[in-house]
Order: sequence, then structure tokens, then C-alpha cells
Amino acid sequence: MAINKQKRTPHQTLNKRLHGKRFKQNIELYSIMLPVLLMIFIFCYIPMYGIIISFQNYTPGAPFLAFDGSVEWVGLKHFISFIQGKYFFRLMSNTILLSLYNLIFGFWVPIAFAVMLNQVSGMRFKKIVQTATYLPYFISSVVVAGMLLMFIRPTGIVNQIIMLLGGEAKDLSMDSKMFPVYYTLTNIWKSFGFNSILYMSTMSTIDPELYESSSLDGANRLKQIWHVTLPGIRPTISIMLIMAVGGILSSNTDLILLIYNPSTYKTADVIGTYIYRDGIINGRFSFSSAVGMFSAIINFILLFAANKISNKINDTGLW
Repeated sequence: MAINKQKRTPHQTLNKRLHGKRFKQNIELYSIMLPVLLMIFIFCYIPMYGIIISFQNYTPGAPFLAFDGSVEWVGLKHFISFIQGKYFFRLMSNTILLSLYNLIFGFWVPIAFAVMLNQVSGMRFKKIVQTATYLPYFISSVVVAGMLLMFIRPTGIVNQIIMLLGGEAKDLSMDSKMFPVYYTLTNIWKSFGFNSILYMSTMSTIDPELYESSSLDGANRLKQIWHVTLPGIRPTISIMLIMAVGGILSSNTDLILLIYNPSTYKTADVIGTYIYRDGIINGRFSFSSAVGMFSAIINFILLFAANKISNKINDTGLW
């Protein structure tokens, strides 16, 4: 029996040739992207298969998935156990509060820094300032935590300043009320310089004629910043804000693990530290997986809602 093959139209043939030509032209870019995509697939997507242990009583060495009765399925038991646990509200409130502190007090800092640095005309001074502010981002969290604990100990520089002002020295690392303060300040100091790179690069794409036109209209620097610079980087600000809202339940667990202690659990214990301490160290792998999945679902809902709101208000979003 003869099979009728559908003939391609000239337009489809031309498109195929253009796609093939474009692929050949960008083969070097695709080859650069390939290792990164493979790494993301191997280390981010393949491990998602392990999510299924959230619904099991998993023990190390047992199969993740089997149909011979060796896998004990428990449904939503671990999720319910976490939500009904005595630490649930403390963990949720601490995680949300610490993330909100970073959002409220830290989100605008790289924007303000980038705007101010953009006004500097001296290139040498600008490069020195940029380098000095970018460096903390590349310092290991272990080193940063060690520096912080040295600064806030009874004989540290912070307490020396307090005593000069007439106060009394105390070990701030044991003060649960002060933990959000030095945790937030440390996060801001470590990341604001690096985060400003994105805003600086966006400002460089703003048409210089807009500044010239506004200057001819009598606008001073502050008005140029308000009416030209900030509107020019508004899409970038919206995207970064969406990402920040979507990560509210993902605090800087690495840093917290290095600087917190049982005395500060009241304000420092977050979902990430609880997963590490009660799930991984105690061998409750199914429980820790369930808690992590719960956190990821809430983050996705917040990300989706923030993106939806941003699309309606600014016509800017991730999708």
C-alpha cells in the first residue's frame, strides 16, 4: 500500500533551512551551555526522583520504589506530623520573619548603591568601590560566620563600642533578641555589592538621550533618577522582587547553622536548620524530605502569586 507523504510548503522548507543555519551559527554557544544544562539536569532534576520517600518510611539501603512489598507507604503522615508538631509555628514564623527582614531592609540597598555609583564620573574610584563591595560575596560563609562571632563576643569590637557609649558588654551570640539584627546585617553586607551588578548593567542600557532631554527640560540629578533611571530598571526590580518573594521560606540556612546555638533557637531556628538537625542528623530522611517538599510547595505558590500580581501591575513577570 502506498503511503501518501505530506509535502512541505516552500515556507516550511525555508523555515527548516533557517533553523538549521541558525543552529550551525550558534553551535559554539550551545556547546558552552551544554555542560551547565547537564549539571543542572544531573544535580537538580534527577534527585527530584527522591521526593517519593516523603510518602514512605524510608530506611537507608532500601529501594525508593518497589512493588514487592518492601516499601512502606504512609501517605501524608510526615506532612501532618510536621504541621501538628510543637515547633511548627516557631519554625514558620522565624523563617518568614528573617526572610522579611532581609526583604524589607536589604532589597533596596543594592538598588540605592547602584544608583549612587552610577552617578560617579571617576572610573578609577568607581572600580575600586565596586571591587571592595563585590568581594564579601565570594568570602566563604564559614569565614564570615567566624568573623561575626569574633565581633559580637564579650571582648569583640561591637561590645567595645557599646562600652565606649556607656553600655555593658555581653555575649550577643547568646542573645536571641539580637540574632535577627546581626543575621540581617551580615546578609546585607555580604550580598548587596554583588546584587548591584545586575542593576548597574541594566542602567548601562538606558538611552543617554533620555538624560540629555530631561536635563534640557530642567531636571536635576534627583529628578533624572526618579523619572529616568528608576523607570529604566523597573522591570529588573520587579523580577528580583518576584524571586525574593518566592524564596521567603528559603532563608540562608548555611549561615544560620554556623552562628546559631540552642540559646537562640527561639528566633534563629528555621525550616532549613530543623531539617538538618531533626531530619538528617537523626536519620529521619522521609520526614526531612516531606518538610522540604512542604517548603518548596509554599515557595512555588508565593512565586506564582507574586508573578501574577507583577504582570497585572507592571506588565513584567517571569512568564
